[in-house]
Amino acid sequence: MELRTVLVVGTGLIGTSAALALRKRGVRVLIADRDQGAVRLARELGAGEEWDGHETADLAVIAVPPAHVATELLELQRHGVARFYTDVASVKVEPIDRATQLGCDLATYVASHPLAGREKSGPGAARDDLFLGRPWALCPTKEAGRDAKAAVLRLIELCGANPVEVNADDHDRAVAVVSHAPHVASSAVAARLADATDVALGLAGQGVRDVTRIAGSDPGLWIGILSGNATPVAEVLEAVAHDLAEAATALRALAEGDGTATGELTQLLKRGVAGHDRIPGKHGGPASAYAAVQVVIGDRPGQLARLFQVCDEVGVNVEDVRLEHAPGLPLGIAELSVQPDAATPLTDALRERGWHVP
Repeated sequence: MELRTVLVVGTGLIGTSAALALRKRGVRVLIADRDQGAVRLARELGAGEEWDGHETADLAVIAVPPAHVATELLELQRHGVARFYTDVASVKVEPIDRATQLGCDLATYVASHPLAGREKSGPGAARDDLFLGRPWALCPTKEAGRDAKAAVLRLIELCGANPVEVNADDHDRAVAVVSHAPHVASSAVAARLADATDVALGLAGQGVRDVTRIAGSDPGLWIGILSGNATPVAEVLEAVAHDLAEAATALRALAEGDGTATGELTQLLKRGVAGHDRIPGKHGGPASAYAAVQVVIGDRPGQLARLFQVCDEVGVNVEDVRLEHAPGLPLGIAELSVQPDAATPLTDALRERGWHVP
């Protein structure tokens, strides 16, 4: 299936990122949004041409909140703006059910969802590589035509993502576990910081930043997502709340001198480790055990480039990198994740070149 022209309706983070990725692969992209300011910014970023409301496309990508997907689909289909249609909302049951109720043409529509994003929103946060190597779910109904599915698969391929076919109900329950409930949990932890003392905030380290990073996302956007997947998310949060309540009870018992309460806490922590270890690793395969090389790095231009240059010189591939700034000091720690057998050669090379490796 060849996609020569794609219409992207909605120029937020996901829509604009998809448009940028398509443009990079030579696809002609038309963009539309009710927010003309967002359209202008997306156009200035190189996402495509503003749609005139009449020109037709091979595929229309509906990048609007879940509650508006079906009505947007119906309107676009009524005007015959594309041969095929998809959406990129993060919930699937509600849009598909609503599209069915409205009488949309399900033969030309395949719902989809790229599992990628950032804590920032809007076209200004978009990137053409946002979907590289990321899973992209597609949820065709029994009415979906073969060519419609092929068009969405081609979209996923052009954006550099990995297609995962799944039914809508399984999709929504899955993202409740791996995305939606974690966002609420992160927000709950971050909410404790709103009234925290300056002393507590002054002691904040990388751990709390990791846990609360996604809590900085747009609340309005997330209300729409959570509303569309309310029951599955509620079920996950109830299970998490049960675990937390059990942990709180055990801690109260410990405070009162009951040493046996450590058993319940230990079991929860062990289950956490087991769950963490099941998260897929690089390229979607099993998680790898990397060695961490920590390097003291100055907070000034060019330092990361110099550090990676050393890695290149000794032929060490950096699997991941994390930066932790030292409060009140113009330096920090760069933690490089590398293959275990590369840790010692990299450490030696860094020290030889004057880097401080703790």
